[in-house]
Amino acid sequence: MPTPPLAGRRVIELGTMLAAPFASHILAQLGAEVIKVEPPRGDPTRSLVRGGPSGTFIAYSHGKKSVCIDLAHPDGHAAFLKILRTADALVHNLAPKAARKLKLTLADCQAVNPQLIYCHIRGYAHGPQEDDLASNPVAEASTGVMEANRVNGRPSRLGPSYHDQFAGAYAVIGMLAAMLQPKTASEGGHVEIGLYETGLHVASRDLCGVQLKTQLLGRPEREPHGEFSMPGYGAYQTSDERWMYLLMLTDAHWLKFCQALALPQADDASLAALKDRKKAREQVEDIVKTAVGALRFDELAARLKAAGVGCTEVLPLERVLDAEQARQPGKLRDVRYRDLSFDVPEFPRLDSSDDGVQTLPPPDLGEHTLDVLSTAGLSPEECKTLLESGAVSTIRAGDFAWAPVRRQA
Repeated sequence: MPTPPLAGRRVIELGTMLAAPFASHILAQLGAEVIKVEPPRGDPTRSLVRGGPSGTFIAYSHGKKSVCIDLAHPDGHAAFLKILRTADALVHNLAPKAARKLKLTLADCQAVNPQLIYCHIRGYAHGPQEDDLASNPVAEASTGVMEANRVNGRPSRLGPSYHDQFAGAYAVIGMLAAMLQPKTASEGGHVEIGLYETGLHVASRDLCGVQLKTQLLGRPEREPHGEFSMPGYGAYQTSDERWMYLLMLTDAHWLKFCQALALPQADDASLAALKDRKKAREQVEDIVKTAVGALRFDELAARLKAAGVGCTEVLPLERVLDAEQARQPGKLRDVRYRDLSFDVPEFPRLDSSDDGVQTLPPPDLGEHTLDVLSTAGLSPEECKTLLESGAVSTIRAGDFAWAPVRRQA
């Protein structure tokens, strides 16, 4: 069995909701020991669904240890610094003002542990807005994503918190890069990721596109978004009311589609080129919609795949993990939590089914407080004093109970 690449590394997470927890989740999947330090009430994702943990917590907190510390309590803060001395890295998404108030800035933490890799995921990186608060939808709104995504004419967030997750992934890249630097062993490392800057980078294709059009045409004409720029590229309904998503990027894709469904347009030179299909957008859309709507899903899928046409069914969430591809070894991890079982998608990597990364259930709040304090050098008497003062907490039986599901007869 191979040794996980980050085995032996200890990472402290001070994270709520998504960005920092997502980053430390990836590090845990790579073999790091991740200690999730939580306030007395816990990460907010512990109480979002029926009084208990949400899918976010279950998906991205398995494999971690939970330590419950009141960082505003002087003794709790001191205990945290002792744990920090044992760590290789810290990742957090505290607001800048909160980090200063809690004395957990880069200077504060590296004064305690000079070799520490310090990673701060914040709303905005350096600049005039560096102290402003931001969230995933704020990043979408300020970088052009939301303006183009409208529901009934109103700019709306995408839904999933992709910018948080991108920021978490960027944080991991920065932390791994810091680990590769020889000077980190003596000087530590500093990684700073802004949600806003993450949004700019993700939107760079569209931002460059509008600049290109402005310089070529003299006006800020934007590129159509996604499939709307490619007629025949998108979701179309079959005769049995299932949705097929077609990949129609190139002229070769169009030809294969027409040949697979024996359409006369396969020999129509006037539609062979994308520029011509764009001019005849409504005609092309009608051709594709009619052809797909004439067939049942299974027949359509068989014909398209035999011809090498890129396609897939548009699946509801409850059916996604039924796919044979999703069920291959190493794609899912069996995670138990309380009396429930979850198939949790793995961080994609080679040999994930046999890489030595231990499966730990999502931790209960404070489940590992005493163990971690002990490894940081605190005596049983010191731990008892911290517990009695409320500076730290341990697991509390019955801290939540999911409401039972009422099944219809």
